Amino acid sequence: MATDSVTVVRIYVREGERTTAKIMELLHRARVAGATVFRGSAGFGPDGVLHTSSLMAMSLDLPEVVEFYDTPERVNTVLDELHSELSLPHVISWSAALQGSKTSR
Repeated sequence: MATDSVTVVRIYVREGERTTAKIMELLHRARVAGATVFRGSAGFGPDGVLHTSSLMAMSLDLPEVVEFYDTPERVNTVLDELHSELSLPHVISWSAALQGSKTSR
């Protein structure tokens, strides 16, 4: 089975920041190999404020994670563009091996 080297990126945001749609538009325009948005049911950041989806709190500012992957070169280009257009303080990335699929479209 063939493998390709990819870089996986996670961007942590909050609903209230209203950046998820902008991030996804940019990723789609850049034609990255794949992207997904996860909506958290609870979370907190450096400020320590807990945001939950409990019926009592019903926060409209829940955590969201945008995850995408592609070749290391394309990821670097996309991250440069994301950072120049948006303020993204919580971004992590790591190398991975993609098995049985091509990363470029």
